[in-house]
Amino acid sequence: MGSISIVELIISVVLFFVMFFGIGFLLNMLLRMTWLMAVVYPVIVIFIIDEVSFLDYIFKPGTAFPALMEKVQALHLADISILAGGLAGAIVAGIVMIYLRKAGYRMF
Repeated sequence: MGSISIVELIISVVLFFVMFFGIGFLLNMLLRMTWLMAVVYPVIVIFIIDEVSFLDYIFKPGTAFPALMEKVQALHLADISILAGGLAGAIVAGIVMIYLRKAGYRMF
């Protein structure tokens, strides 16, 4: 694993922000559930950082959860910053939806 440059970090944070803002915005438009993406985001992060199968969390929780904790503790500051950018995008999508609904846009 190599180091990440500051330019790559900035681009990655902005990319995750825009990506999860867009996904959250579309989900809010289609399902009319304002905070759905912000609630689902931690599950997506688990799928991104963990190498354990989803079924292992149900059938082998004694090994799956400790492996997840090891992966979370092994995250670098750059990884945490990138994932935080995605969470910020999901939260801002919810805030924008609330604002648009208050401004009178019924389709949102």
